[in-house]
Formats: sequence, C-alpha cells, structure tokens
Amino acid sequence: MKVIVGLGNPGRRYEGTRHNIGFQVVAELVRRFAAGSRPKAKFDGEIIESNVDGQPTCFVYPLTFMNESGRCVGQIVDFYKIILSDLLVVCDDFQLPLAKLRFRPDGSHGGQNGLEDILQRLATFEVPRLRIGIGPLRTGWNPADFVLSRFDSEERPRMEAAVVRAADAARVWIHDGLAVAMNQFNRDPIEPTDVQSKDR
Repeated sequence: MKVIVGLGNPGRRYEGTRHNIGFQVVAELVRRFAAGSRPKAKFDGEIIESNVDGQPTCFVYPLTFMNESGRCVGQIVDFYKIILSDLLVVCDDFQLPLAKLRFRPDGSHGGQNGLEDILQRLATFEVPRLRIGIGPLRTGWNPADFVLSRFDSEERPRMEAAVVRAADAARVWIHDGLAVAMNQFNRDPIEPTDVQSKDR
C-alpha cells in the first residue's frame, strides 16, 4: 500500500488558499484514479482507497486542521503498518519559488507546521515529502497570513499547472520510487522557448 497525504485546512473558508495546495494535488489524483469513489471518514480525515496502475494506493485528506496533521497520519501509518518509504506527504512551502516542485526523502519541516506535526508524531525526520513552492513571501507579510491568502490572477495559471505536474510526479513516485521522481521533477520543466534557444 502506498499512501499519499495532501496537507491543508478543511472547510470552504480555506479552499483555494496557498496552504491548501496539498489538498488540490490529492484531488487531482483522485480525479484521475478514483473518480466516483466516495471518501471514508476515518482516522480524523477522509481517505479514498484506489489502484494506480496496479498499485494499491490510499489518498488522504487530514481534517484535523494543518497544525495537527500528525494525528491523522500517525493513525493511518499505525493501522496499515505502513513503512515510511511508502508514505508521501504533499505540502506547500513559501520558501520555494512559485510552482517549484521539490521531493526530499527526509529532513526538517522547514517551517511547514503540518509537516512538523507529522515528523513529531512519527518521531523521525525520514518522511518522504513533495513540497510545492508558493513563495516568495511578500514583503511586510506575516507568514501565517501569507499562506492563508489566495493566488492572484497572474499566479493562478502557474499553480494550476503545478498541481497537474505534482500529480504526475506522485504517479512516478508510486511506480519508480523516490530517486527517479527526484531526478525527474526537482528540475524545472523545460519551456518551449528554452528548447528553441538551445537549437539555435
């Protein structure tokens, strides 16, 4: 069983905020691989069990609010006896440039409160994560206010593309593992103009 956890805050008030990009990625994966499936309310969250090209996979939305995400994730890891290499946490990161993807196999929480709670609950830094850039932090903004803000009209198309690319990345992680996914998606995507300039 692979488990993909998207971090965010429940409720309409938080829909579309920067902090909920993890929810959006999981929603895209559910749309692709579990359309029509009804989520189960379990483990202080909603889970959808599916199959991604032959691989049993569980998609998770913690409903504990961001700062207590570890309560949901810990229950799932304990119940399914998940080894941590089969767990992927998808979350926002205001320290990364807008729409940048970055896989990491381990490390600190980097200021992401949901990830921090998960690391504390599991008592390890060795939790694979896919971070999605929502930054940079705007001058004069408090980080807590910034992550709960929404993307402006110029940012929105880039973030919609980032959600699609993050779902592609999660699928590669499921089938080919973290090292392959890191090599493929930690680099910025090549734009058509870049290809043209190299051919000249």
